[in-house]
Amino acid sequence: MRAIQITSLEGPEAIELVDIDAPARGEDQVLIDVKAAGVAFPELLQSRGLYQLKPPLPFVPGAEVAGVVVEAPEGSGFAPGDRVAALPMLGGFAEQVVADVLLTFPLPDSVSFAEGASFMFNYGTAYFGLVKRGSMAAGERVLVHGASGGIGTASIQVAKAFGAGHVIAVTSTKEKGEIAVAAGADEYVLSEGFKDAVKASGGVDIVVDPVGNAPEGDRFTDSLRCLVDDGRILVIGFTAGQIPKVAANRLLLNNVSAVGVGWGAYAMKRPGLIKQQWDDMYEHLSSGALKPVIGESFPLERASDALLTLDRAQATGKLVLEL
Repeated sequence: MRAIQITSLEGPEAIELVDIDAPARGEDQVLIDVKAAGVAFPELLQSRGLYQLKPPLPFVPGAEVAGVVVEAPEGSGFAPGDRVAALPMLGGFAEQVVADVLLTFPLPDSVSFAEGASFMFNYGTAYFGLVKRGSMAAGERVLVHGASGGIGTASIQVAKAFGAGHVIAVTSTKEKGEIAVAAGADEYVLSEGFKDAVKASGGVDIVVDPVGNAPEGDRFTDSLRCLVDDGRILVIGFTAGQIPKVAANRLLLNNVSAVGVGWGAYAMKRPGLIKQQWDDMYEHLSSGALKPVIGESFPLERASDALLTLDRAQATGKLVLEL
């Protein structure tokens, strides 16, 4: 089968399209014909040896896919021909992959393979952050940073689907703001000066922050200033490049909380949790209330271009490989 391999740690330009043997299915695994694979920062980091998961070289990256079942264990609930999404964790940038039964999910007919391969990482993170860690209540106001990206658009839709009263998107440009509104945000504000605009509108109960601080500013502290009493800032990631530091007196004086959202590490220690989250979101996925925003699609042989698009911060929505 055709597959993308990381054969050195010299970055996206050095990955290779190769012919290798198809994987063999283990006892509790599903063999899948891959139709689409999600492209995300872990694969970019893996191409440089900077991700915490460091398989021996060479290896096939790709943690999130959608496709059609080829083989499945008896009693798994899956049969050949079923449409599924799955989290193989590795091996997804290939024509076939295996995934554990507990990390394989039925894909509604109304959802495309590209959308299926763009769902669980982003929406699972958003759901875990907002609903579980953030304890979002009906009617609350939510602010989303990086709102045109994969986590951002997922957070907008999860917030709305699970009862948020008003969602404000923060973006760097008007064009990205329009993407966020199209994804479901009630309004957008530009990142430069967002604090004053949000405070003038009455503040928010929850801030979703997958961005962190850029070298030239302190977005995190400005986000804390946007929170009302009992507000929460959800710390999801640091795509802007710097890890913020919080002055604890700000939390005390304003009665607000900084909440860590480490979905992957938490879920992996609890087998079956991700399957339960899929079930919790399935109705909204089927209805279209949760609909991944596909930024750009690439054929398998252009996986390098997909990773470079991420590296250059040119991506909006989710990038996918389609086979």
